[in-house]
Amino acid sequence: MQTKSYRLTGLALSLAIATGATYASAAADTTRVIVAFKPGKAAQVHSAIAAARGQHKLDIVGMDAMAIEVPTQALKGLQNNPNVEYVEVDEKRYPSALTTPSTGSPYLQGQLVPYGIKMVQADQLPAGDMSTSNRKVCIIDSGYDRAHEDLATNNVNGEYDSGTGWWYTDENHHGTHVAGTIAAANNSGVGVVGVNPNGLLRLHIVKVFGAEGWAYSSTLATAANKCAAAGANVISMSLGGSRSNKTEQRAFDSLLAKGILPIAAAGNDGTTAKSYPASYTSVMSVAAIDENKQWATFSQYNTAVEIAAPGVQVLSTVPMGGGSESRLSVAGVNYVAGDMDGSPKRLATAALMNFGIGDTVNAAAAGKICLIARGTVDFSTKVSNCQNSGGVGAIVYNNTAGSFGGTLGTTVTTIPSVTASDVDGAAMLTKLGQSATVEVRPTNYAYFDGTSMATPHVSAVAALVWSYFPTCTATQIRNTLNKSAEDLGTAGRDTKYGYGLVRARAAYDRLAQFGCNN
Repeated sequence: MQTKSYRLTGLALSLAIATGATYASAAADTTRVIVAFKPGKAAQVHSAIAAARGQHKLDIVGMDAMAIEVPTQALKGLQNNPNVEYVEVDEKRYPSALTTPSTGSPYLQGQLVPYGIKMVQADQLPAGDMSTSNRKVCIIDSGYDRAHEDLATNNVNGEYDSGTGWWYTDENHHGTHVAGTIAAANNSGVGVVGVNPNGLLRLHIVKVFGAEGWAYSSTLATAANKCAAAGANVISMSLGGSRSNKTEQRAFDSLLAKGILPIAAAGNDGTTAKSYPASYTSVMSVAAIDENKQWATFSQYNTAVEIAAPGVQVLSTVPMGGGSESRLSVAGVNYVAGDMDGSPKRLATAALMNFGIGDTVNAAAAGKICLIARGTVDFSTKVSNCQNSGGVGAIVYNNTAGSFGGTLGTTVTTIPSVTASDVDGAAMLTKLGQSATVEVRPTNYAYFDGTSMATPHVSAVAALVWSYFPTCTATQIRNTLNKSAEDLGTAGRDTKYGYGLVRARAAYDRLAQFGCNN
């Protein structure tokens, strides 16, 4: 394919680098930017954009700014327009998951209690009716499954967006998972509990992610200002991007000044790189730790990290039927089955056959369950070869110590597949020819990893503690969470844990003893 190159300078060059645009011709090249204009000059700027053959995309709620798509060659003219304050890239923003059974107190019998709930001390706060002082958490994410058995009774509302649709739909499951950590109900025998499980916390949902899984900084600034208009006290953002944005930063600075506490994910690259909006000084940046209070190796670490929370193997809600549960038995013995992401939700029972490493088709596997060793070829090839051999199910066992999870990627298979540990794989090899059952069935819950899962723990603790002390300001609650955190890692604030693990009871006790100005 032949490509042409063009020399770009100044803002046009920086925008080209930031957006990764490909230039087929100078006239056809466009890019998406935010244009901030001077008060009262919206009409003049609209005219200038139209003259530049630009396309209006979004008016940023609560700010004198708009998102547009415009030919790159017209950027300099817009930047020099006397009615324009500045022009900047409209950055993309992306969505950035162990339980114990309840003993009946404080959660009802039959509830699963994710480890993070106890770790952040959500189960230790005194009982009480906070119906007159409950805070409102605004979740900016991919939506909320309003019909979910663990979320339907919450005090929740939201908005329609022309780009992403209604707030009560969730195409990629991320937002519903976040919401469950914040407010899954304490309803006997049903699912899990969230940090705020009593149904009194108020929720507002602003949906910025559709099925494609990304949004712009202009969208995020608008969403945050919509949260403010809805009366939010806390804004929870399990999302981020690699570049800062002046418009976005102004929005969050303004929100904190108005008494609203923004909280965001530190990012999942496992590097020192900063993610935004988490790294703005007006936003709390949340790192992820595991059930042993150890730093999650995927969690970004830098001077902006402010606090830490559980973010590894977090069990929470996903849209009804959107999760999956894997089961495995051979000769009547149950084994721990790991998930193979992308497997169809089906059940298969047949004789167990040794399928080697799964690198070739083998007609002897017809009508059987394939037992496959991990290694050499990818999981999708292994399972596909079993299927193409006439196999009805697949088990991939580990070639190193321990259990694991796999993924089929974009490969579509029709037979159920699961994973198993090395020890279980060796045991199953002694039972070849005996009856094996592989089942992948739909559930309403799932384990997710990420700083996205840590963030709602902090947002929910902030709202829970604040509901007991509603006269405190956002900054006072923020300072209290930091001062009452359990110090982890290097003594004092550090780049991996910030001030440490967020703790609801410790924050409550500190406020009860010292007041808001502690």
